Amino acid sequence: MKFRPCIDLHNGQVKQIVGSTLKDATEGDEDKTKEAASALNTNFETDRPAADYAKMYDRDALTGGHVIKLGPGNEEAASSALGAYPGGLQIGGGINDTNALSWLEAGASHVIVTSHVFSKGKIHMERLKKLVEICGKERLVLDLSCRRKPNSTDDSYYVVTDRWQSFTDYKVNPENLRELAAYCDEFLVHGVDVEGMQCGILTDLVELLGEHSTIPVTYAGGVRSIEDLELVKKLGRDKVDATVGSALDCFGGSLSYDEVVAWHKAQN
Repeated sequence: MKFRPCIDLHNGQVKQIVGSTLKDATEGDEDKTKEAASALNTNFETDRPAADYAKMYDRDALTGGHVIKLGPGNEEAASSALGAYPGGLQIGGGINDTNALSWLEAGASHVIVTSHVFSKGKIHMERLKKLVEICGKERLVLDLSCRRKPNSTDDSYYVVTDRWQSFTDYKVNPENLRELAAYCDEFLVHGVDVEGMQCGILTDLVELLGEHSTIPVTYAGGVRSIEDLELVKKLGRDKVDATVGSALDCFGGSLSYDEVVAWHKAQN
């Protein structure tokens, strides 16, 4: 099991955001833009360059981390992070068949894809297959970030898109994990309802991923302590990696980044 670092970018800054509060602004619609801004719950933001975090991860030999562009205005910061740690970071946010190759050429080890493949509530296999042709399966990560549907008796987790606000009809279940594993190198799965909340992990989701994913998978959401990392290790059968964001002291939290790195190195 690995600790996977992250760099989340919003309006060109490194931030840590409560995932369920992130909404799209509507270009030209001032009311919608204000509504999106007022709904946003930010745990941490800094003027420290994204490249500084990338250099820190490189120094500590942390691989497989991800840079996520949360909306427009993040291209320059993302490019600088990839340039600071070439081949050491994955990138996601607005990736599609027209720009995926350019981000790989900019230094990303993998591209992370969500909304291009999961669009208008459906999975589009023809788009996924085209991305495999462009990038190669070995450089493609599918983001299966998910939530349960509110006020539903269905306990299933469904893939969500559009800043995690729109539900698809695609379940994160054993059958679908097996199907998609043929088209990508890894999965990235945010437990959206606990993302950024430092409230503990979604144990049943981690168990599902550990039992049924046949390729590497990274879980993100709610990790707040070394004990939570140990729980991911146990429930994920030592096959599910974990991202820690808001809880880390380098993002304003109380959990020592150096302690997490030491824990990671002890596992590996």
